Amino acid sequence: MRPTRDIAVVAFGQTDHRRSSDEHSEVEMLLPVLHDVLDRTGLRTADIGFTCSGSSDYLAGRAFSFTMALDGVGAWPPISESHVEMDGAWALYEAWTKLLTGDADTALVYAYGKSSPGSVRDVLTRQLDPYYVAPLWPDSVALAALQAQALIDAGETDEPALAGVAARSRADARANSHAQLRGPVPQGDYLVRPLRTGDCPPVGDGAAAVILAAGERARDLCERPAWIRGIDHRVEAHSLGVRDLTDSPSTRLAAERAGVFERPVDTAELHAPFTSQEVVLRKALRLDDSVCVNPSGGPLAANPVMAAGLIRIGEAAARVHRGESDRALAHATSGPCLQQNLVAVLEGDVR
Repeated sequence: MRPTRDIAVVAFGQTDHRRSSDEHSEVEMLLPVLHDVLDRTGLRTADIGFTCSGSSDYLAGRAFSFTMALDGVGAWPPISESHVEMDGAWALYEAWTKLLTGDADTALVYAYGKSSPGSVRDVLTRQLDPYYVAPLWPDSVALAALQAQALIDAGETDEPALAGVAARSRADARANSHAQLRGPVPQGDYLVRPLRTGDCPPVGDGAAAVILAAGERARDLCERPAWIRGIDHRVEAHSLGVRDLTDSPSTRLAAERAGVFERPVDTAELHAPFTSQEVVLRKALRLDDSVCVNPSGGPLAANPVMAAGLIRIGEAAARVHRGESDRALAHATSGPCLQQNLVAVLEGDVR
């Protein structure tokens, strides 16, 4: 979708991502991030026109867990609020749509996830077809390994190339103080062949938040807003057996509808939790070596489930804010083997 109203990301904040945050609840983990983005803009909670969050009850282990996080936002006096049981990137999409209607000029979007309390690999099997696939309990790493092997069999990559993706990502993460893994990390042993430990994302806890603003309000709040010039999301077939796992038509279509292919991008933040998935996304998004891919380290350096996609949008926006990017692409995914994909284009004002 293309915007009929100028809307921008004007602030982005995130936690320091850690293997475990047992000493903090979701609310305690989230509060500093909310304060950070509000302080960056000088806004108060009462100044926010709409609030939307993304999280998962499956991770929290209790129903309607997102209501607990509202304690950190401040829901009294009553606020205009919504929640999606998805990665926070989809919460941003809802907030963006709300601002398009003109019902609000500012929006707070946040997402969080604590994967450390249980086996996130098992939890994610609940996304699968409940009749034919989920009863077999194939976990997220096993399914990603099927995709990686399909790519290798098709001649589109090999294990050394996948190791190169991991090494580049972790090296780039050295400049990211929030990353969970930084610097040289050994590929390690096979988790599920052909994927080694280094090909897979770390398990960890984290949260992120962004503030959106429309029109001149965005320029008042941010020296160089990251304007959302297009955003779209699409979904593949639910059944893995009817998909070509070496390609991602939904990513390509979302990128086309968002306007990615109209002009070159200089930065791409890809939500590719596994090295093999970066190979698929680069092909679908037509990214060559001139594009700086995952300069933050990407989800191979920090992958808080339910927040990692929103972080990709935030990291891309932050580079626009700092003047390090003029036209950036941000991608988020959800589900096994890149099942659902969201693509956004963010641009800075011409300098």
